[in-house]
Amino acid sequence: MALCEDSWEDELQGQFSLLSATSFEVKEESEDTHGSSNTGILDLSDEVFILILRRLDPTSLLRVGSTCRTLFRVCSCNSLWTKHFQTSFGVPFATATCSISAKSAFRLVFMWRTLFRNLHCNRSLQEKLFAEIPFPPHKYWVQWLVLEETVPLPSVRLPCTDIESLWGIEKEVLEGKVQEKDEDEGRMLKFEWKDLYALALEHHGSIAKVFQHVLNQQSNVHPLELKVSTLMWTSTLPDHCELEAMFSQYSQCRFQWLFTYWLFRQPVPFDRQLRAIYLQWQKHSKRKVVCWGGTLCDIRYLASLHHITSDYWRGKLAQGDETVGIQTVENYFSMCKSLVAWILGRDWGRLKSKKVYEDTLEGVYLLLRREMQETLVEHERFWQVAKVQMTRVCTLEETAVNYVNWKMIETLPYYKLYMVSGNMVYLDHVQGFLHRKRLVHDWFFMKENTWVRQLLPGDLYPLLEFDTKISQDSLHGDSMPAQLSRVMWLFLHSGQTLYLEAVKGLVLQCAQASLGHFCSLSPGASIQPHVS
Repeated sequence: MALCEDSWEDELQGQFSLLSATSFEVKEESEDTHGSSNTGILDLSDEVFILILRRLDPTSLLRVGSTCRTLFRVCSCNSLWTKHFQTSFGVPFATATCSISAKSAFRLVFMWRTLFRNLHCNRSLQEKLFAEIPFPPHKYWVQWLVLEETVPLPSVRLPCTDIESLWGIEKEVLEGKVQEKDEDEGRMLKFEWKDLYALALEHHGSIAKVFQHVLNQQSNVHPLELKVSTLMWTSTLPDHCELEAMFSQYSQCRFQWLFTYWLFRQPVPFDRQLRAIYLQWQKHSKRKVVCWGGTLCDIRYLASLHHITSDYWRGKLAQGDETVGIQTVENYFSMCKSLVAWILGRDWGRLKSKKVYEDTLEGVYLLLRREMQETLVEHERFWQVAKVQMTRVCTLEETAVNYVNWKMIETLPYYKLYMVSGNMVYLDHVQGFLHRKRLVHDWFFMKENTWVRQLLPGDLYPLLEFDTKISQDSLHGDSMPAQLSRVMWLFLHSGQTLYLEAVKGLVLQCAQASLGHFCSLSPGASIQPHVS
């Protein structure tokens, strides 16, 4: 362990000696140009900089290395990437005997492992691996498959020399373990993939040496040749453009691919069940849902039906980890299934059941949104929060007394604040809002205000009825409805008598103006009752 730490320090210190010289030259040029010195990351002591770099994850290390040539050279040190290689793949990297750098090895294996891990939803890689069945894929892809213990392909049928080269197993060992041999086809041998993996592991002695063999083969050069001619090694490097292009495509489309696979590739009974839960009490276009799972299906539209699936589609769950994110989505809809079963077991009407379900899910999302963005959320956590939210929703329903009032208060800020916090203060605000709404309604429908109701313009009359919602969009503008809406909004949310008197004054003013206008046009006409 001490020897490993010494190699760390020796290599990084060597790079930092170059970095220090470079930063000194840059600093002198900056002082000559600007007359003053600016302190930056290159001015940190070598020891502090080493500690910073050793704590960076691979993505952060790449970002630091992309800032300038000096940091690129330092951030490409084998000492840094050897650690990440072992942490990510569980295999030590043999710097001395491997023909490519630890950074390049990490990059290639990371791309391959990411693609292979998501083979089930990656059609591009499926075409590469399955297109030649029953024959094996191209040797480039077979070479990567050597690293995998389980491969979803038929038995390998290749010439002995190819198997010997790709897996690094001696011919004598192969012929001693061969399952099927065909002399007429040029010494073609047949093996199961898992058997070849076991033979390679036994022959090389460790999984680390299997990795080393594959990486050396992919670099298309023997370590001895690298020492003789670096130029020759550079010119004979294989082309990994296809792997890089497939990884780039996967990086851009991974959330859409995994979501599509999860939504449409469930076993038959679970598929129907998932569809029912996904669309349960959800407003949706039947025209867009009718082709569920078909080639014309609008996947983006389906993802937009739920907050959590919309977030996953945009890569906002689990810090952008597509695998953890889709597990969170799966756990969420598992909770939805339990919630639907619980609600349907109650003796509730359709409207109440739908409203409880919708508001409960809204509360669950509001409470767990930040947690879902950071990490995996399990089914138990979802269900625990859902039960609390359902209790609060039912309390709000009891406060509203009836469904009309319930729909009216759902847009209030106090409604969501109570759902999130459970603070009874917000419930009191909801009750106060309904009480003040009733005060305005009762005043407007008093017997002595009959003439006001008859004369009030049709666009103002509904604003004074109890069951009318006043949206925030209606508060803007200079029109009379906008002015009355603003004063009503202030009274309903503050409860100050001053605003109630302003509402009454504004209504009476409008009624009197209508009366004057009516009398000027028809002096002898009678007033017709207003029909709401």
